[in-house]
Amino acid sequence: MKNEVIALGELLIDFTMNGLSEQGNNLFEANPGGAPCNVLSMLSKLGKNTAFIGKVGDDQFGRMLRDTIEDVGIDSTYLFNDPDIPTTLAFVHKLPDGDRDFSFYRKPGADMMLKADEIKEEMFEDAKIFHFGTLSMTAPEVREATLKAVEIAKSKSMIISLDPNLRPPLWDSMENARGQMMKAISLCDVLKISDNEVQFLSGMDDYDEGIRFIREEFNTKLICLTLGKDGSRAYYKDLRVEVPGFKQENVVDTTGAGDTFCACMLNYVCENGLDNLNGNKLRDMLTFANAAASLVTSKRGAIKSMPGRDEVLELIKGAQ
Repeated sequence: MKNEVIALGELLIDFTMNGLSEQGNNLFEANPGGAPCNVLSMLSKLGKNTAFIGKVGDDQFGRMLRDTIEDVGIDSTYLFNDPDIPTTLAFVHKLPDGDRDFSFYRKPGADMMLKADEIKEEMFEDAKIFHFGTLSMTAPEVREATLKAVEIAKSKSMIISLDPNLRPPLWDSMENARGQMMKAISLCDVLKISDNEVQFLSGMDDYDEGIRFIREEFNTKLICLTLGKDGSRAYYKDLRVEVPGFKQENVVDTTGAGDTFCACMLNYVCENGLDNLNGNKLRDMLTFANAAASLVTSKRGAIKSMPGRDEVLELIKGAQ
């Protein structure tokens, strides 16, 4: 079967804290990660055919990542190997308030080595949605590849989806980050954005005001704003729908929560399109996405931790 959702971007190893050794040293668990593949993993769990475009090193971690995405049902045909540059690594440190801090080993990393001439039209045959983030716009070569992919997807009338996924350490300046993120938003039909990203891009503390600024600038068809444990909002035409989050008593790792939410949003768009959404449909979409995001925080890592549809529906039912 043809792939329904295609994503391009980073595939890497997230090293997450997992206790202390007998000597009192920090132990890190090697979790396959990278926002675009996290999104595809959840979409695959929901029954969608997915494919990934990206690059890893020709090393042990690269082989592990290829095996991982294949295991969860993501087509790896367009996952390339770089013979010289190692697979990108990220170390995820949990902060006292439950948020995360990232340290990246990516100067350069293999994900930055994707080239425009590796992006082919046949990769996009019959697909419905193309999804990307802005980590693939942090360096000139991979940025060119990303923009070429968007151009091809648009020529095939695909829905373009974006999660900016701001990671300040990966940009040479915050001014450049803002400029590239705004350029990316100008290209998308569907935007998943977090509360801090809205404030960063708009310069406004009020989320609604920030979203209004983005919509007036770009006329984005659907914007979903994630608010962490407080839930999410959807903005569509003249509608603004807000749904509270699902309280998770056992938060282990918030890595991948936003990607899980994004996947559920795209799954809904894949099944229902973008033309005839209403308040009830948006509420259903956000409720499912919030529940799934809550569940993924109860496990470490993301790609291998995605909940199934029945698990999500059970959580929703239990909360009613």
